[in-house]
Amino acid sequence: MPAPMGTDLLQYLPSWVAPTPAFCQLVTGVVVILVMIHVILIGCAYAIMLERKLSAWMQDRVGPNRVGPAGLLQPIADGLKFILKEEYTPRGADKVLFTIAPSLILIPAMLAFVIVPWGGTLELSQLPFGLAEMLGVQDVTVKIAGAVVNVGMIYLLAVASLGVYGVALGGWASNSKFSFLGGMRASAQMISYEIPMGLALLCVVLSAGTLDPYAIVAAQSPGNGPWMLLQQPVAALLFYTCMLAESNRAPFDLAEAESELVGGYHTEYSSMRFAMFFLAEYFHMVTGAAFFSVLFLGGWSLNPFGAGPDLAAQGGPLLILAQMGVMLGKTGLVVAFGMAVRWTLPRFRFDQLMRLAWEGMIPTALLMLLITAAFEFMGWGDRIWLGSLLCIAAAYLLGPMLPRQANPNHRVGLIGSRFSPVIEGTGSVSDHPVALSDAAIPDRRQGPASIH
Repeated sequence: MPAPMGTDLLQYLPSWVAPTPAFCQLVTGVVVILVMIHVILIGCAYAIMLERKLSAWMQDRVGPNRVGPAGLLQPIADGLKFILKEEYTPRGADKVLFTIAPSLILIPAMLAFVIVPWGGTLELSQLPFGLAEMLGVQDVTVKIAGAVVNVGMIYLLAVASLGVYGVALGGWASNSKFSFLGGMRASAQMISYEIPMGLALLCVVLSAGTLDPYAIVAAQSPGNGPWMLLQQPVAALLFYTCMLAESNRAPFDLAEAESELVGGYHTEYSSMRFAMFFLAEYFHMVTGAAFFSVLFLGGWSLNPFGAGPDLAAQGGPLLILAQMGVMLGKTGLVVAFGMAVRWTLPRFRFDQLMRLAWEGMIPTALLMLLITAAFEFMGWGDRIWLGSLLCIAAAYLLGPMLPRQANPNHRVGLIGSRFSPVIEGTGSVSDHPVALSDAAIPDRRQGPASIH
């Protein structure tokens, strides 16, 4: 019997190189990581331009259109600007922590995407140009992900929680009270919104019965069930809202609001150090959008109803390219929706921001998790959308009965105020016509303007 075509090639390779399924999956993972990290980095650069274009369109402006045809080279110009700007370190700053803080927020964002399933299962026997026979991998299949981890959702939560260290250290190491307060605000915000995000993720895990991202996508394929967006709309809304808050996107960008705290935790940063903070925000957006697509939009699935034709889960290179195109398209749409939210909704006050998490989203997520667990225990998993409606009704009826924090912005009586007038020395409300008038300019016929 003649030797396989791949025998002559393999004899020149090291002994530890063998066409085993594990080794093929390792090589595939390295290739996926190298390809997707460059795709996401370029996508982040052009996501900035997309946001500027979308905001210009929503505000009836033109947007960037000077650098290159239709402004397509604007991201390159922005990158050169950051590289050429002067690096500045404040006096008294902790230089080591001040330098590594941007990396501590960027690296977790870059690590999280590793377990995203960008495509299904590739049959290496369908590789073109006879590569399968040449390499001896005719019967091997690989998954298109950086790392195939059966507890991928736990990995996601663990890695995502590390970003808070970069924010806290960046604010503290700057030796600036504005940066320190911004870092504390951002840290409190990120920690608070990780709780409802984890609970919303647990709702999907209970419905799918697995922590494996590939199995979660398979649970939303025809014959298994519809997209989780249709089955778990409340969990999807909670997860998306937390995703915006985790990446400090509006309307949750209080830590960076110029009107609030100068520039937040990165007030003292410039040049490429600031660019790394800026890049981390968009990397968080892209990675979070990819996970949202996996959890709630069926991954590479095109059929949201769980019945009918759809892309196969396993096939050749053309199928994998189609699946990756669907995933990238869904990710882009979710990112664009987040940009539309930024230029549509006003910012919350910080007390409103924290109240939304602790008095609104966390109780709702706990209720949704309880309902999901009850439905799955009773065997009603295919009707979990009724549980979502029940959660909405319960939140609407029981929400007003829950204890709430006192309003920290109630009106305080002030001498001379038209809205809460107080008579000096008595503490009683004044009945002076000028004090009680809402007119911008008091009428002279009401008497003297001063009530002191």
